[in-house]
Amino acid sequence: MAKRSTLSGAISALLMTSACAGFDQPDNLEPVAQGDGYQAQYRQPDVTRRQAELLRSEEINVQKCLPLGGSAGKGSSIAASALKGERLSRNDLLDVRVAEDDTFNGSYVVSRDGMLKLPFLPPIRAQGRSTAEVEADIAAALVADQFYQTRPRISVRATDFASVSVGVSGAVFEPHVVEIGGVRGDTVDSQRQGASGASTEARNLSAALRAAGGVRPDADISAVEVRRGSQVYRLDMRGVFEGSNGVDIMLLTGDEVRVPSRQCFQDDLMRPSPISPPGVSLFLSNLTQPAQNNAASAVGQTVRQVPYGSRYMQAVIDANCVGGARTTSANRSAVLFSRNPVTGVSVVIERNIENLLRRADRDDYDPYLLPGDAMACYDSTVTNLAEIGRVVGMMTLIP
Repeated sequence: MAKRSTLSGAISALLMTSACAGFDQPDNLEPVAQGDGYQAQYRQPDVTRRQAELLRSEEINVQKCLPLGGSAGKGSSIAASALKGERLSRNDLLDVRVAEDDTFNGSYVVSRDGMLKLPFLPPIRAQGRSTAEVEADIAAALVADQFYQTRPRISVRATDFASVSVGVSGAVFEPHVVEIGGVRGDTVDSQRQGASGASTEARNLSAALRAAGGVRPDADISAVEVRRGSQVYRLDMRGVFEGSNGVDIMLLTGDEVRVPSRQCFQDDLMRPSPISPPGVSLFLSNLTQPAQNNAASAVGQTVRQVPYGSRYMQAVIDANCVGGARTTSANRSAVLFSRNPVTGVSVVIERNIENLLRRADRDDYDPYLLPGDAMACYDSTVTNLAEIGRVVGMMTLIP
């Protein structure tokens, strides 16, 4: 009799638990419910909103934006002449030839101090200069040292561009010193390397921004700063999103790149581009039952790569959290874990999947995914009741 009483009490407790299966919305430090989170799409759906006020997330995001370019104004859409064209950097491999004289002919590497050092001549500055400027200095040095009475014909060609180290800071997802322009040994094209000319796009500004995780949605790409030595250049890179790359300059070792922030979420930056993140690595969980071991908990891959610009609902579908039998699968929910890249404060967003699917204004509450976001899915009430029934069945078997 005591056993039945205990079992009855346990069943009652479980059923009461099932009746209160809903949870409060997650608490967040940022006031996301009012649209004041990193992106306004985090805010909670408002069932009382009038039709005339729908689709306001982009408008709410823009309200917090600082002016383009800040107090200094926007940058130039045309790169300064000092940055245009191919420029040499230390460790670049050069082929030097002087007409009718083999003394100076050969392959040379730009030294660590940025100088080109030919035999019998003083060092010639190569860092940050074009091959034509180096040719002119070599000719002048040969005449000055009386190797020639008149200027000889000289050819300086880059045989191989070395990788460069560039510091990237500001409104990028992974600010740090990046190395760009290197070629892996298994991808070297010997025929191209043996040619007398070389060209590379891998040392461009866009490559550095992408290597630093890509620009964030709050980035002010109208005033990207490139510091070279004591000079700071401000470049307007908005054309990159419009099919123009006129300011995609070649970088040198020692350059510093800084992307300012507008302190707001810009929906129009949430799309693939040469300076956007290459994709979003999303951590997923959609377990129906608590896993007993690591192998059983796998969701194909616990980290999925989705295109940059993907939204919450796309990830929910990718995690197999939508669809199935309506009676058992329709009332699922999912939570999104993200982090404000400006403040570093985390945020958790919970959505009822079916309710969001059926809203005409779903785009207002369908957040964009950011690198490093995580998502977990929860089963419907019917599935929860089935789990309770399974637990009750197990308890009846207890002697």
